[in-house]
Amino acid sequence: MTDLVSVSVEVNGRLREVTVAPHHTLLDALRDDLGLTGTKECCLVGECGACTVLIGGRSVDSCLMLAAEADGLAITTVEGLATGARLDPLQQAFLDTGAAQCGFCIPGQLVSARALLAETPRPTREQVEEGLAGNLCRCAGYEQIIEAVLRAADPATDGSPAGAPARPSGEPHPFDVANVPDAGLAPQ
Repeated sequence: MTDLVSVSVEVNGRLREVTVAPHHTLLDALRDDLGLTGTKECCLVGECGACTVLIGGRSVDSCLMLAAEADGLAITTVEGLATGARLDPLQQAFLDTGAAQCGFCIPGQLVSARALLAETPRPTREQVEEGLAGNLCRCAGYEQIIEAVLRAADPATDGSPAGAPARPSGEPHPFDVANVPDAGLAPQ
């Protein structure tokens, strides 16, 4: 019989205790033991980014970290980005730009983008591409995802690249929102 390991972590600002097998990953503990299913299980080898969480402000593939290694650490999952009923500006930007297509990669994309913006508050398009390079999107919604991150970085520019002037009011957004499903009518 395998000895169990007691792990104490702060998840999304709340102290949590969990008992896991030594071989269980942080992903296993978050999803199975703590019920935080926003962190997605996909490749299990650190290639896709669907399981990305923040540990000490750094993005980490939770499928590559043992739960026992997280003992005493502060972890932020996608569920921890919102404040109460208020979405994080990144989450709102993803909705506004139609970046959430099938939705499977979006939690990891959001968490990686949050880490990027914490380190580089006004990233260029190239910095966003580099910051999200470890996150794969099956639907190939990269343009909307990049636009969402740029929009969240500087809402005054409405998604224009850093340093670009804001669009005059009344001028249409370059992203055609007519093709974006309304999340209220067709939840992703």
